[in-house]
Amino acid sequence: MRRLATVLGTLAAASTMALALPTAALAASGTLYIAPNQAIDNPSGCYNGQIFPLVVRNETNEYALIYDGPNCTGQVIAVVPPGGSSTQEFGASVYIA
Repeated sequence: MRRLATVLGTLAAASTMALALPTAALAASGTLYIAPNQAIDNPSGCYNGQIFPLVVRNETNEYALIYDGPNCTGQVIAVVPPGGSSTQEFGASVYIA
């Protein structure tokens, strides 16, 4: 009986931990276009623009955040929804989950 209680306690603890731990993030599905010539399939993370103004077309299922600094630093100056596009004179980088 004591052995059964130990097994059940271990299973309960494992179940609780599995539910409490966050799941891993997945890349966005689709393509993120950053002018003039970047097309990133299933993007995830930060991408620097190559020219000003920063032109972004978001053909993914996630929101894209445009930052005014390189490497996704500084202020978020625009949010591009799935299927949307944006031209930002002071945009420098784009983050997408």
